[in-house]
Amino acid sequence: MGLIKKREKESEFSSSVVQTGRSNSHPFKVIENYTPLLDCQSQLYIALREAVPIIDAAIFKLVRLIGGFSVKCQNKNSQKKLDEFLATVNVNGTSFGIDAFISSYFEQLLTFGTAVGEIITVNGRVCALYNADLSCVELMQGENPLDIKICNSNGGTPVPVKYQDLVLLSLLNPQAGKLSGNSLLRGLPFVSSVLLKIYNTIGLNWERVGNVRFAVTYKPQNDAMDRAYAKQRAMQVAKEWGEAMHGDGAVKDFVAVGDVQIKAIGADNQILDSQVPVRQLLEQIVAKTGLPPFMLGLSWSATERMSSQQADVLKSELEAYRRILTPIVFKICDTFLRFEGLDNNFEICWNEITLQDGIEVSKTRLYNAQAEKIEMETKNININGDEQN
Repeated sequence: MGLIKKREKESEFSSSVVQTGRSNSHPFKVIENYTPLLDCQSQLYIALREAVPIIDAAIFKLVRLIGGFSVKCQNKNSQKKLDEFLATVNVNGTSFGIDAFISSYFEQLLTFGTAVGEIITVNGRVCALYNADLSCVELMQGENPLDIKICNSNGGTPVPVKYQDLVLLSLLNPQAGKLSGNSLLRGLPFVSSVLLKIYNTIGLNWERVGNVRFAVTYKPQNDAMDRAYAKQRAMQVAKEWGEAMHGDGAVKDFVAVGDVQIKAIGADNQILDSQVPVRQLLEQIVAKTGLPPFMLGLSWSATERMSSQQADVLKSELEAYRRILTPIVFKICDTFLRFEGLDNNFEICWNEITLQDGIEVSKTRLYNAQAEKIEMETKNININGDEQN
């Protein structure tokens, strides 16, 4: 009797359904519950990377700075098999190794805010890893907001994949209640559009001013004969000028009779200075990436170098990205060990992020060791003095 009361008490506070989720009364709620992962905004992000090289460079720089990792197993046999798998696993049919998969996965995550991968199995063994094309993937939300299914939309109508546990999904800074993440490039389209307008204008101005064009003006005199043959003389001046300018590369002189004036078109126009506005726009872009300017080739200061504060901030950014990628690495390793029937007790160890100058790091370690030695010596002197007393 007491057991029944206890279960009834627990049922009052336990719930398997999210109570704060959105209630859907749409007549076609099945269609509304699908979320495409590659929308028009994603196409804009691809265009931004192609149009603004510094954005593309920042993403590749972050992919390289994320560093590598190692997996340590408690069982030696599991360690050997797992190390071999991580080093030789087929990735997308074109690369090998877990690093190739994580690099492509992380790049997709930064660009689109969402990354999808898949663990490929054949005959009960993990044989490959695949980075999915987001245009072929959609997410479907069920009756419960926690019930999220990954669907294949390559055939037109989204169909949930058969083995959901073999699909990998990561979101970057997702909004509450949303099924897709936010790209690192979010907020940059407007700033980039202004920057591209400046670059395009600079190109047009140099095309007009740099490639010099001339205005040749013939002014007839008050003589009646001169005015009568003004057209013929103008055509003759144009012919001679054309031959002088479009010759075979040899320098030719232009000789004309009458009042002829020659001016360079645009020579008296002043091209606007673009250094200040371009730098202001680039500062916004660099701030969004979280990288120091000199890492992207921007030398805004003659003595610019990475300070300890910048290194700490960048290190925290990279560690935040690692926290997103760690569950993906864990799931891949765990799936492989389970399929192989091996002990799945392991730990993921990321390589130490080293951003400071090697000499400065060595000095810091030396100073810390000296300080620790002095503290130990002082502690021993105090202990011996107390014993003597």
